[in-house]
Amino acid sequence: MKPVLRSGGRLLADQLALHGVELAFCVPGESYLALLDGLYAHRSTLRVITCRHEAAAANAADAHGKLTGRPGVCMVTRGPGATHAATGVHTAMQDSTPMLLLVGQVPRTHRGREAFQEIDYEQLFGGIAKWVYEIDRPERIPEIVARAFATAVAGRPGPVVLALPEDVLSAMTDAADAAPVGRVAAAPAPVALEQMRELLASAERPLAIVGGSGWTPESAADLSAFLTAGGIPVAASFRCQDVIDNRLPIYAGDLGLGVNPPLAQRVRDADVLLAIGTRLSETETGSYTYLTPPEPAQALVHVHQDAAELGKVYRPRVGIVSSLPEFAAAARALEPVDAGRWAGWARAARSDYEGTFAYDPAPGDGVDLAAVIEQLRRRLPDAIVANGAGNYTVWVHRYWQFSSYRSQLAPLSGAMGYGVPASLAGKLAHPERPVIAFAGDGCFLMCAQELATMVAHDLAILVIVVNNGMLGTIRMHQERHYPGRVMATDLVNPDFAAFARSFGAY
Repeated sequence: MKPVLRSGGRLLADQLALHGVELAFCVPGESYLALLDGLYAHRSTLRVITCRHEAAAANAADAHGKLTGRPGVCMVTRGPGATHAATGVHTAMQDSTPMLLLVGQVPRTHRGREAFQEIDYEQLFGGIAKWVYEIDRPERIPEIVARAFATAVAGRPGPVVLALPEDVLSAMTDAADAAPVGRVAAAPAPVALEQMRELLASAERPLAIVGGSGWTPESAADLSAFLTAGGIPVAASFRCQDVIDNRLPIYAGDLGLGVNPPLAQRVRDADVLLAIGTRLSETETGSYTYLTPPEPAQALVHVHQDAAELGKVYRPRVGIVSSLPEFAAAARALEPVDAGRWAGWARAARSDYEGTFAYDPAPGDGVDLAAVIEQLRRRLPDAIVANGAGNYTVWVHRYWQFSSYRSQLAPLSGAMGYGVPASLAGKLAHPERPVIAFAGDGCFLMCAQELATMVAHDLAILVIVVNNGMLGTIRMHQERHYPGRVMATDLVNPDFAAFARSFGAY
């Protein structure tokens, strides 16, 4: 066949399409106009959502990566477009989310002269992305894009950043398409599974901690079946509560902010810990105190899809390198161990969790957020729930019960301004499901402009703004550590209802 001449922008757009991209978030810029022009040919199958800020576009791409397990795609212009998007890249790295950031760059002939909006992206993103690369020739676009997709999902997933010089996108090339990247998976070694089962067979106080990325609805169901068959109580790692159906009798709560003290003690008292998918980060280990690094007192079985995570902080008794669907399926097929010895331990763990739903109604005329969330949970049990960062999130994590994967969109990185753009991705991916975005007043005003995006695309999202006139988390720490010396945490807010109406929202 005669080679087809295409611009670098059209070639790149074709690669996105053949790798299965159906949705991309952007703020357009002149530095990558040739890519936008190339995407015009795919407008019926690849939807481009224009956000009103690059941080929101990157956060939405991160959320889409969480929802699908495939790289969420974000496109931004050079210079300030890239720096604005860096928050979303950092979240994708900390949250182990597959993501692809495509960012414009000055022409190759201008590089190194501090040209208009020029940035060295390898320096900017090098510490917060899995791979950063500037495409230097148009004929290499298929090769580099294929590697980017493979890198984003391999091992511990994460973000990849590709810089696109303007003249590379406008240049013509007859380069052929690359083949779509397939899934590469690791399976658990049978001997490691047997070692895990032997530890459980001798356990008296086992506890599982599950989380991380790389799950699917099917693998979450397989894991639930394995833990249920063995009667093993299970806690969710920080903001990964939807991996396990919270209504199951084995569910013991989440190891997040404002952790239930009996659950924290249960981690300390466990004799066998199954850490499945989670990195065992600072949050779910109580600042590395529930388990003592590097040799925890608990017999640790650590399952992770990236071998580099095993022994990184805690040296496991049994380390299992495996993709999570493969591990969950293999674990489900194991013969269950006798759970009689720890039946009381498991019942007590569940009882402790159920006790966290009790609350005393808030005094006075203020809003009782616990009651609000309880009401919403009963009316919208299948909702996708998104939130950013702040003290208000503790109520969401405590009083919401997540029943299906994927229902929770929240930043492990602790980034404010995440919930509203994440809700865009939730509604676009699942238009049939209700979507709720929780935001504090400080959190909301970091991304409130995305109400325009919701209205533009007719996205029926429920946004709940928790308005207490302050940056609550910082104020809390300020009053604890520097009593009587409050400053810089008071907020002056608009009339939020009038603000929403001005966008055409109810």
